[in-house]
Amino acid sequence: MPSSTEDVKKLRELTGAGMLDCKKALDESDGDLEKAKGVLRAKGFEALAKRAERETGEGVVSHYIHHNRRLGALVEVNCESDFVARTEDFQKLASQIALQVAATNPLYISVEEMAEGEQGDPKEVCLLSQPFVQDESRTVQDLVTETISKTGENIRVRRFARFELGRYGDGAAK
Repeated sequence: MPSSTEDVKKLRELTGAGMLDCKKALDESDGDLEKAKGVLRAKGFEALAKRAERETGEGVVSHYIHHNRRLGALVEVNCESDFVARTEDFQKLASQIALQVAATNPLYISVEEMAEGEQGDPKEVCLLSQPFVQDESRTVQDLVTETISKTGENIRVRRFARFELGRYGDGAAK
C-alpha cells in the first residue's frame, strides 16, 4: 500500500531521515511507523559500515554539569567536517553522550577496548553498548548511528572523562 504524505512527514520528523528514505521505509513496512523506524535504523547501520573508515578530524568537546555542581563529564565527539560539527543534531548528540557519561560512569567507549578476559557486562561498562538514560529502548550506539544517517558523515566518540567531587578514578575516595 502506498504511504501517505502525512506518514512520510511524521516519520521524517521522528527520525530526521530524508523524504525518499522515509517513503521507501514506509512502503517496505506496509505503512507501519515502528517497522519503518526499524528499517531506517538498519539502513543507518549499513551507512555506518560504509563510513567507518573515513577520517574524523573535526568535532566538539561537550560537557554536562549536574545541577548540584558536584558531578560533571566531558566528551570529545568527532566527525569529518567542521560544517557537521556545528549542526544542531551533532551538538545535541555530543550533549546527550556527556549526560550518559555523567549518569552511568562507563569504563570504556566500546567492547573492542575491553581487555581480553575483562570482567563486567558491556551494557554496563561500555558507553556505546549502554541503554540511553533518557530512552532505554535505544543504546548510545543507536543515537550515534541515527546522527550518522542524518548528517551523512562518520561520527566517533574519541574519549571521555567523568568528575565527581571527592572521588577519584574508579569511584573510590582518595
